[in-house]
Formats: sequence, C-alpha cells, structure tokens
Amino acid sequence: MDLETLRSAKFGLLDEAVADWTTLVGKLASLKEDADDGLREQANKASWTGENAKISKQFIGRTAGEFADAHTQATSIRNILRDACSELKDYRTKLNDAIERGLKKNLTVVTTGSGFTVSMNIHPDQVGTGKSVPSHTEAAVTALRDEVQKILDGATQSDSSATKVLKALVDQSKLGFSDANYADRDAAADALKEADELAKLAKKKPEDLTVQEFDRLNAGLKKYANDDLFAERFATNLGGKGTLDFWAELNRPMVNPELMHERREQFDDLQKSLGLTLATASQSDTAAMETWKRDVVAFADKPLEKNGGMPFGGQVMSNLMRWGDYDDKFLNEYGNKLVAAEKKLTHNGAHVAWQPIGMFPQLNHTGTDSGWDPMTGYFKALANSPAAATEFFGDTFVTKDEDHDFKVEGKDDRRSLSNFEYFFEERDWPKDYDKDMEESIAGRNNLAMALEAATTGHPAGEKPTADLAPHSAAQAKLMAGIVASVSEDPTRLTTNPHMSDSMGQIASEYLPDINRAIADDLKGNTDKLFPLAGAQAGLEHKDVTAFLVSVGQSPDGYSAVEVGQKAYMADLMDYHLNPDLPTNQQYPQSPENTIEAIARRSGEVSGTLAIGVQEAVLGPAGKEAKEFSDSVAQHKNAWSGGVSTGIGVGVSFIATPVGGAIASGVTSTVSSMVLEHVFQQSETDVLTDASKQAAGLWEKGKELSGAQSQIAAIEAAKAHGHDYKDQVADWALEGRDNGFSDAAANVRHMAGHLTTEVPAQ
Repeated sequence: MDLETLRSAKFGLLDEAVADWTTLVGKLASLKEDADDGLREQANKASWTGENAKISKQFIGRTAGEFADAHTQATSIRNILRDACSELKDYRTKLNDAIERGLKKNLTVVTTGSGFTVSMNIHPDQVGTGKSVPSHTEAAVTALRDEVQKILDGATQSDSSATKVLKALVDQSKLGFSDANYADRDAAADALKEADELAKLAKKKPEDLTVQEFDRLNAGLKKYANDDLFAERFATNLGGKGTLDFWAELNRPMVNPELMHERREQFDDLQKSLGLTLATASQSDTAAMETWKRDVVAFADKPLEKNGGMPFGGQVMSNLMRWGDYDDKFLNEYGNKLVAAEKKLTHNGAHVAWQPIGMFPQLNHTGTDSGWDPMTGYFKALANSPAAATEFFGDTFVTKDEDHDFKVEGKDDRRSLSNFEYFFEERDWPKDYDKDMEESIAGRNNLAMALEAATTGHPAGEKPTADLAPHSAAQAKLMAGIVASVSEDPTRLTTNPHMSDSMGQIASEYLPDINRAIADDLKGNTDKLFPLAGAQAGLEHKDVTAFLVSVGQSPDGYSAVEVGQKAYMADLMDYHLNPDLPTNQQYPQSPENTIEAIARRSGEVSGTLAIGVQEAVLGPAGKEAKEFSDSVAQHKNAWSGGVSTGIGVGVSFIATPVGGAIASGVTSTVSSMVLEHVFQQSETDVLTDASKQAAGLWEKGKELSGAQSQIAAIEAAKAHGHDYKDQVADWALEGRDNGFSDAAANVRHMAGHLTTEVPAQ
C-alpha cells in the first residue's frame, strides 16, 4: 500500500459494506431461526408419504442447513471486513500523526513515484537569516522514515491478508455456502499462516524431521484439524502425492530411528489429526483441492515408488480415512479405484490380496490392524459417510461378462456381483493381526459399520435423529440383501460376531419392514398396522427368521433389536389407541384385535431372538446369559430421551396425532414405561438363573415379553382414557402367547438347522 492511498483513504464505502453485511447477518439469523424452528420442525412433524417422503423432507432439511451455512459465512465475512476496516483506519490515523510530528521537527514526508522520502523544510544554511528552525537531526529523519514505512507495511499486511482470507473463504464452496466460522480476520489469517508453516515441515525428508518438529506438526494438526481454511491450504500445499509420500515415508522402518524411538506412542495421534485435517479439506471446492483429490484417486491403485512395489497410494490414504467426514464424490471415485486394484490383484476375486509380508511400513497405528489392507480404512470412512456408503455397496464389482469364478447356483453361467455381495459374501480376506498379535477383526467390523451407515442413512454408531430422511429404495434394497445373505449362510454373521452390533442396529431401524414381513399378510391391512414412510425393504419371512436367530446369538445384536422392538411395540399401541388418529390411517380392526396383532408380531420377534440367545448360551459358543442382560442394560443411556427407532422420522413415519413428542426427539410416555421395565429387568440379570436349560431361557424370555406387552397396552389405554383399560392386559398376553408359538414353529420349519434345540410351542 502506498503512502498517498492510505493518507487520503476514504472508508465510506467500506463502512457501508460492513453495515450492509451486519444487516444481512441479522436477516440471515432470522431466516435461520425460521428455517430451524419453522420449516424444518414442521417438516419433521409432517406425515410424509410417497415421493414426498423420499424427496421433499430431505430437500427441506438441506435447505434449512443452507440458511445456517449462509449465516455462518456472512458472519465470517462481516467480521473480517470489520477488522480490516478498523485496522486500516487505525493505520491511517497513525500515518497522519507521524507526518504531523515530523512537521513539528522541520521534516516533510513526500511521495515519490515508487515510494516516499523524508526531507527538511528549511535547509540548515538558512538558519542565519533569522528564521526560527525546529531542531532536527539525521537520526530524526531516519526514525520518521522507518516509522512511516512500518505503518505502510502494517497496512499492506492488513489489506492483503483480508483479501487472502476473504478469497479463500468464498472459494471454499462453488455451490451454496461454506460453514467456515471465524470471529475475526486475524484468526483466519493465522490459520493460513500456520498451514503454510506446517506444510513446510511435512515436506521435509522424513529422516531430517526432528522430535521438536514432529511435536509442532502433531500439535498444529490437532489444533486446526477442523479449520476449513487451514485444512485446504495445508493439503494443497503438500499436494495429493506429497500427502501420500509424507505418511508412507515417515512410517518406513528405520527411516528415522530417533523419532520412532522417542515418539512412537504419538504416531496414532498424528495419524488421526492428519486424517481429520484431510477430511475437512476434502469438503472444499477450490481448484487446488480438486487437483489434490484427482491426484489421490489416481494413485489409489498405483505404487508410490517409480520402480513399483508396495505400498500403493490407496494403502496409505485409506489409513488416513478412519476419522472425519470425507466428501462423498471423492470417496466414491476413490473407492472405484480401490475396487479396480482389488480386481487386478485378486484376478477378479479368485484369491487373496493385500497380505502383509516381510518388512513393510506400519501405515496404521490404532492397534487394530497393520493397515496393509486398504479396504479396512476405506470401510471406516464409509461408516462416517452414509450417502457414499449406499452408493458404493450398490455398485457392480464384476459383471457376468467378465472372467471370474462366480457362478449362478446350479448352473455353469457366470453371475454379476455387486460390491456388497463380493465383500460381504465372497471376498478372501487377508490375514492381519492387532497389537496383541491376535487375528484382527477390524476389516469385517468396519465393513459391518459401513453397511450400517449405508442402510440407515446416518453414521455408524449414532442414533437416528428427527432430521433423518426415510429409507431410500437403495437403502432398503441393501437391507433386504443383508437379511437374505445371512439367511443363506448364517456363518457370515455367526462366525464374525463382532459384526452383529451393526446388524442389530440396522434391524432396529427396519422394524416396520420386519413386522410386515413376518405378518404374512399380502392382501390385508398390515400396511396400516405397521405404517411406513419411504421405501419398504422386500423381506421374506424365512429370511427374517434366520437373520434374527443369527443376530440374537450376539449380546450386542440381541439387545439392539430387543430394545428397539419393545419401544416400537409401545409406540404402535400408543398410536393406534389414539382416538384422534385420522380415519385413513386407522387399522380397521377392534382395539382387541389391534392390541393382539401388535403384541403377536412383537412376541415373534422376541421369541426368535430368544432362540438365538438360547443357542449362544447352550450351544457350541457357550456364552454367558449375563452378557445379554449386560448389553441390554448398556443401551439405557443411548435410549434415554432418544428418538424412537420404531416410529420416528427417517425410521418409520411421523404418527401425526402423537408425533410432536417423537419428532422433537423425546420418547413417548408409553415407550418410556416399557423401556424402564426392560432396563430394570436387565439390571437384575434375570436370565442368569434361567440359563441352565433351554426351557428356562425360553420361559423367562416369554415371561418378560408378556409383562412388557401388558405395560404398553395398559399405559396406552390409560393415556387415551379408554374404558377397556382393564381388558388390554389380557389382549396383550394372548398376542404374546401366539407370537412366541409362531417363533418356535417358524424357527423349526424355516431355520431349524441353525439351532441345537427349538423349544416346544
């Protein structure tokens, strides 16, 4: 910035811009509030059906989110402009003050073509003429020159840094708005500066990286991992291949013995912080970041070294993907390249690949696995990115026209395989080991978590929220595929029990679909008994039975479905006994038949799960019954005050008359009473005393299910003031009896090969 520009600067337009942005921030704050409390809340309370359930609600949720992002971005822009304006005004004042002080010392600041000079007003020879000349020295000239230059440098830095951060902020998103949030200009400028400095450290040869530099890199990435401007600048400074080279080279055996010895325990922190930083960066739409993504994708199926060999770029990058929410488009393009590498190295799935052999870089420091199989880390990334996961599992692995060994059952014809079918059913997994030298379960466990995200629409390990959209056709199709696959070969689950917690969560969010399937009612009114928004999973009764028996053998799988089913049953009774339910939503049967039908289907689910528990306790697995009680008890915190996974947005539907509490994320009073009984019984470990023989476990499960059904029916009748509240307990008990009888009969006929002993009806 030159002297005259600052000295004569008029800040009226900049003041107006700050004022306009402040006004805009206020209006966007109001719109954001209206979008959250009005648009989104009303959408969550509405009863969506048909295409509206699939499209409109989700669109409204995204639109409300855009208002929030717009408010955030406008606030950041206003803060940066305000800071810059205030600083430049301050520098102008300092400049004019310095010039005025110089005049008092007979010094004048004069603009030149390329800068300025400091000169004397009266030459020293004129002193004898009688004129009074202020005292001055050469030192004063130098001091004024330096002061003015320092002011101009500061003003230049203020102006240029504001320009930089504003441009970086606006460039973050091509469409819509960025959610980058900065309280002032300095915070944004500091983030960019730190990104430049840390990228320089990461570019150093790994053998030259000192312990102190490692510590600074680790601390800086941890601090700024979620900062949008920092993440984009750091990643793009390194470049796509540079990022891969950094992590690969840093982990090569003996490349930096001192660093590995002194900081081995901190490598996991650096891996996580680097991964989170790259996840944040991937959400940026800048041209430089698009180049970074293309480079990373290009190397996913290629060696990093010019002379070939491993690791491939995908083996490195997948280990940095275990944390954070990566851009969906990037994840799917990257996943396609990983699949291409998998197909090439396995000859289209004919044998194993990615087997750790000899000395190789330890690309993963979580302790769960070596990181040599790139699918392990990639599946963890999908577990955090539901939309990308749904798309990936629906894509084709091999077509029937390709050269492979997968045949149509009973024929010699090749069949096509989706990514789901290959990885869940057919893949020959490489053997890997955890930090305790136990065989690693991370690969299949992460696969299950990715499937959880893909079928439910939310990240694995989380509960559904009121904003969650109803299941899409792709999600429902994948759910049906999982159930059918486990039914076809239950060992896909039972020999990998660590997958069952995710399978149980999936099932708990498809309870309307499951209850419809086991009702065997093709032409009746089951759709009204078990209302459902969005796409229905096409489930077969026999497949559901085998699936529930298999899931029930895992404490975590059992508890997820059992607790979910009890809440769902309670909400259904509350819903159907509500006299304000619109006529077109009513189940056209008497209250007695309605209660009996709900309790019967719930009883069959619980009875089928109980047979799974029985098999786990009394069969070859030899599990303790207490494990199942403990797992149910552990669900209490997750369910307290949470959205019901039976009747709730995105999981089933909004029950209009009683939907307010559910839409707001509060479990209904009826389901709260039932769940309290469930958790109380689990805490007293009622299954242990009954676990010595099959009959004991079966009878205890039946007894508990009956009590819970009765509580639900009684509380629902009370809530709505019905005069038959003294009769509903008997109706519920009859339904429970029939449901458990159905479970025993159906397991015997549909899945008898899965159990050691099936209880008598």
